[in-house]
Amino acid sequence: MPEPLTSPLGRLRLGVNIDHVATVRNARGGAYPDPARAALMAEVAGADGITAHLREDRRHITDRDIEALMECLNVPLNFEMAATDEMQVIALRHTPHAVCIVPEKREERTTEGGLDVAREENKLAHFIAPLRDAGCRVSIFIAADKRQIEAAARIGAPVVELHTGAYCDAHAEGRSSDRTAEFERLREMSVFAHSLGLEVHAGHGLTYDCVKPIANFPEVMELNIGHFLIGEAIFVGLGPAMAKMRTLMDEARA
Repeated sequence: MPEPLTSPLGRLRLGVNIDHVATVRNARGGAYPDPARAALMAEVAGADGITAHLREDRRHITDRDIEALMECLNVPLNFEMAATDEMQVIALRHTPHAVCIVPEKREERTTEGGLDVAREENKLAHFIAPLRDAGCRVSIFIAADKRQIEAAARIGAPVVELHTGAYCDAHAEGRSSDRTAEFERLREMSVFAHSLGLEVHAGHGLTYDCVKPIANFPEVMELNIGHFLIGEAIFVGLGPAMAKMRTLMDEARA
């Protein structure tokens, strides 16, 4: 069942996205490396949850991966998906702990922005209703924008995940004024979303260098991090990569 909204002062959860383990596997079309094995390693290393995005074009995670993850995981699976009939059927068949609705375009390299909930309010309200009824914790991946947060609350989504990509990009590129503006927007909208009774998550593009300011937001209850951790694991291993991220998150929260 979905986790209830609790005190914003609690432990910050870390969700690990294992999509890009599948990206490496699919480059050769074989069976290795196995995303389920990576998920289990992340679980042992202290991940609070595993995220996997089943895209329409199956460019990384496949249906078989979702089946394997549902069978082997002891921590919650966060099933990322677009708001399509096909994905709704798959989610209702597996009923993962969490379902995160994300925008999806076939031509994009990765998720480029948040979902436009305000434009598709009626459609999304009807789309998420059976998922909630089935016991999934439904979250909506959106920009840190007041209009989108209000719309997410109106359609009955209990969780919003704020897109941190613009903040992370500005930090990496040394655009300090843009970084400050994006940081302030994320901080203000975290407070606003929490004031509406929404559980607040954040993610996309977070690294060791930029995670602590976001982890310091008391309203944020979960960070979802994938590409950076999988990349860092090439050099140091998944366990040590996660351990360092966990330490930075805990230091920020302390």
